[in-house]
Amino acid sequence: MDPVILSTERLLLRPVGPQDADAAYAACQDPDIQRWTTVPSPYLREHAESFTGTFAPNGWRDDSEFTFAVLLRDASGTGEAQGATSEGALVAMVGVMRRGENVAELGFWAAKEHRGRGYMTEAAVAAARWAFASAGVERLEWRAEVGNAASRAVAEKAGFTMEGTLRAGLVHGGTRRDSWVGGLLPGDLGLPTTRAYLPSRG
Repeated sequence: MDPVILSTERLLLRPVGPQDADAAYAACQDPDIQRWTTVPSPYLREHAESFTGTFAPNGWRDDSEFTFAVLLRDASGTGEAQGATSEGALVAMVGVMRRGENVAELGFWAAKEHRGRGYMTEAAVAAARWAFASAGVERLEWRAEVGNAASRAVAEKAGFTMEGTLRAGLVHGGTRRDSWVGGLLPGDLGLPTTRAYLPSRG
């Protein structure tokens, strides 16, 4: 898929590239990111360079995973053409990963210094809307290890319905752990669906 750029009121979401290595490396030194996500621990400079220079770009090329760098929009307007937006600081990463026929999973982390301002929810909704409208996704899932309350709060604010707990639902640090799972459908965001959905009546 051709890379795309998304924008919200406060944020710019663009495909990750080598220019993000420094910011990704710095953000992923946060113990909370290493504790609750699948990034390597310890997180080395080579991990950031591989992720931003190879892994993320390849996901766009092979249509398997679409990772966005989430940046503050610089609204200063200095030297910018009218309507243009320049990039500010990296506040988060958000990815849409294909998981099956028209199903994908939303994953994300936020830089510590930018938490608590609603940026992650804003970016998650933007990525979800794009996935439904442009990537052929009919169901978007969110998963996190049980106990990751911050990630769950973002998912719920973004509109995900919590659907249960999966025993041994993910692997972290070489150990299987229980995970929460949530689901988001196009209709949850007021978007049309491409295939009829017949919910259970039980």
